[in-house]
Amino acid sequence: MIQSKVCLSLTGSTIKENLETIEKYRDWIDVVELRADYLNKDERLSLRRFPELAGVPCILSIRRSSNGGKFSEGEATRTVLFARAIAFANQDTTKNYAYIDLESDFNVPALLDASLAFGTKIIRTLYCNSDDSLKEIHKQMSLLRKNEYEIPKIAFYAQSLSDVTKLFREVKKSEKKRVIFEVSGPFSQPERVLSSLANSFFVYTADRKLQIPEAENYSIDPKQLQQSYNFDDINDKTKIYGFAGKSLSARLYAKAQNKHFRDNKINAVCLPIYADKIEEVLEFADELSLSALAISCPFNSDALQFASTVSSDVGNTERTNTFVRTGENWTGYNTSVKALLNSLLNLTGKKSLFGWRVSIIGAGTMARAAAYVVKMLHGKACIFNRTVSKAKELASLYNFKWASLSVDSQLYIEDFSDLIIQTTSVGSAEYYAMVPNGIGDPIPNYIFRGNEKVFDCIASTEKTPLVSRAEKAGCSVMSGNKMMEEQIYMQFKLFTGEYDE
Repeated sequence: MIQSKVCLSLTGSTIKENLETIEKYRDWIDVVELRADYLNKDERLSLRRFPELAGVPCILSIRRSSNGGKFSEGEATRTVLFARAIAFANQDTTKNYAYIDLESDFNVPALLDASLAFGTKIIRTLYCNSDDSLKEIHKQMSLLRKNEYEIPKIAFYAQSLSDVTKLFREVKKSEKKRVIFEVSGPFSQPERVLSSLANSFFVYTADRKLQIPEAENYSIDPKQLQQSYNFDDINDKTKIYGFAGKSLSARLYAKAQNKHFRDNKINAVCLPIYADKIEEVLEFADELSLSALAISCPFNSDALQFASTVSSDVGNTERTNTFVRTGENWTGYNTSVKALLNSLLNLTGKKSLFGWRVSIIGAGTMARAAAYVVKMLHGKACIFNRTVSKAKELASLYNFKWASLSVDSQLYIEDFSDLIIQTTSVGSAEYYAMVPNGIGDPIPNYIFRGNEKVFDCIASTEKTPLVSRAEKAGCSVMSGNKMMEEQIYMQFKLFTGEYDE
């Protein structure tokens, strides 16, 4: 494998803005890509001086609108811009562009000759839009490389995690020559973190504040790549783990788990993995030989069927949130149970919930863990859920009560208000992403009396509306942050073989 160089793509509209972005990340990058197609027209006059101003090796890219860029003024104008940018080469080559990025169908002999004469390397890019483009990548790379001075590059938008899996599969067949992969889209993060294992000469990063809104949740900035994913320490002996779940929580989880690896000097990395189906996650895990997986929504309800064996902590929850590889198979665990148990004992100050009447809000995966724990602690509960059939199904497992989560039934919570456990996503970052103007409180009509214990399973940097309202009324409250920390540490113990059931 090679160690990928970290490339910062610059998409500012002015030279000044791009230079400020370089200063922000200078300690974390090896090279920058000036996306001149994003520059204001009057800013293009400074293209030639940019490498000297930047003080770091530069790639010049003027991407056509047909390839996802912003340049639409025609090939003649684009050719002139390339020529002006590399003309009048300085004897000090650090003041020239180190690379120019040209498409596979762009051939201007005079420009190519000038690049060769001035020591500017050519990146030859093929933009891919179909599934066929991921087949026989090694052959496509050979066709792209018109001479030994050119670096072939394949750029594509991953339509699924399976596209990323195919890329790694094809890379294994390729010769270990200098190549570049630029993968974008919500499924692209594993390839970026593991770009060295894909033998990509560059890994592309960006200042997330300058990205288009839809890219904000999956782009990676250089500092994040280095600090959150231990990027420089990844090699062919690195053990790979993954968190399969929603993109927002996946990033936070991976960052925390990688800190455990770093603090304990363990050569390992945890990746955020997003996919449409759990089958795609497991296909990726098998291709990359992942040692273990943490599994969250929306996959934990379907994951259990793929476990060859399960530990005792899965119990009646019928859910697993962790897979550990045992040979060619997976063993399923549910660390949510122990993490929630410890959190509730901490909140209540009791070793038993005997005599306690508990409201469980929701009937999903976390509600199953909550019901299991309340039963273990000898409490009685009522399951409240908008879909009554799911509340009834869960309640029947433990002989609990059940009720609709509606305005009319919320007064019933008073009968089960010694402890209120909120397990839905209402009030989370994912919730607000889907419902920007939502109130974020699953029981807005319930009036707290001040003697309730309230546990909100949502882990967040800010208090949820439910927690804030309960705390204001004088209730003892706890957010899901402590539970998440415990769960991450338990999974770290599972990953390292030190977990005690």
